[in-house]
Amino acid sequence: MTRVAVTGGSGKLGRAVVADLAGHGYDVVNLDVAAPRPALKIDLTDFGQTVEALTAIDDRYGSVDAVVHLAAIPAPGLLPNAATFHHNITATYHVFQAAKLAGITNVVWASSEMVLGLPFTTPPPYLPVDEEYPARPESTYSLVKHLEEQMAAQFCRWNPALKMIGLRFSNVMEPADYAEFPSFDADPRARSWNLWGYIDARDGAQAVRRSLEHDGTGCEVFVIANADTVMSRSSASLAAEVFPGVRVTRELGEHETLLSIDKARRVLGYEPEHSWRNPAAAIRRSE
Repeated sequence: MTRVAVTGGSGKLGRAVVADLAGHGYDVVNLDVAAPRPALKIDLTDFGQTVEALTAIDDRYGSVDAVVHLAAIPAPGLLPNAATFHHNITATYHVFQAAKLAGITNVVWASSEMVLGLPFTTPPPYLPVDEEYPARPESTYSLVKHLEEQMAAQFCRWNPALKMIGLRFSNVMEPADYAEFPSFDADPRARSWNLWGYIDARDGAQAVRRSLEHDGTGCEVFVIANADTVMSRSSASLAAEVFPGVRVTRELGEHETLLSIDKARRVLGYEPEHSWRNPAAAIRRSE
């Protein structure tokens, strides 16, 4: 049985990741500073604690086979900028370096849609956005996410056997959040900050598992969103109204996400299974 350490496993996305991995036969260790047992309380800004957590903890567990790093100050504006920078970059470096010392070569971590240029007060270069254009961090939080991607690339350069996958998650939602979605239609600009995107936590967990199971080496990043938008209106009409000068690179499906998941589909086999339009049913693509 593969043992996976999940940092931040008690958060909104983390809970779904822990449940999904456990449901697929993984031995999951939840590392979270705020969680009660059976999670292991750990301060990732303490390098010694991080190294211990990824090697062995006496009567809890032995070696770790893979790491999913989700723990972070989760958004801009929750702490002063310098505190957000210090906490997030330090914690991520500690996880990456501790994994290196532990001989772990399978690392998945949470990057963010924000590196794409959110909140898009400056329009994107084209629609749908994807991983092909350079990062455009617009906040300290997204700057750290960009630097984490650069750092992972260097860790992989040092070790050609290492696989590190950064997932640029959209706004994480749970089914209880979907009741609010119809209200978004009143103002198409209210959710334009992330191109009307979202990620069901369960589909985010699927992306994590597929990343862990992906057979490859080196550093890769993927946009991870649901197949549709949060809006009832068509994606084409939203783009035309809110971003009239932005080139649309292809004909859009009726509610197709403007955060392109083509690369994740092609490389990881990722396919969203949930939608706010029908929370109880699986969907294969946006209609």
